[in-house]
Amino acid sequence: MANSKRDLFQKRRQRVRNKLRKVNAGRIRMSVHRSNKNISVQLIDDVAGKTLAAASTLEKDLGVVGKNNVEAASKVGAAIAERAKKAGVEECYFDRGGFLFHGGVKALADAAREGGLKF
Repeated sequence: MANSKRDLFQKRRQRVRNKLRKVNAGRIRMSVHRSNKNISVQLIDDVAGKTLAAASTLEKDLGVVGKNNVEAASKVGAAIAERAKKAGVEECYFDRGGFLFHGGVKALADAAREGGLKF
């Protein structure tokens, strides 16, 4: 195999991110990272280079420490929507990275939309 799985993932992540940047210049980016055990999300202002809000299954107050399933992703999505409102963010764009938009990533996005975020 010419490319490793990691190399292919990085290429896919950059391809997705570059396409999104062209269309959504100046907007806040909602970046998702998923591992086998956890899922996390950040609202990033790329212009200022700062993270405005973040949520993860590693936080004890969400009650899903160490879980990466659809239920845990929904709780993280609801938490990021609430924190986004506190930070004054109503609209962003969804950067799924190199991950497929189904399962936990989709559940996180749906919960964030229900919480009031527009993307």
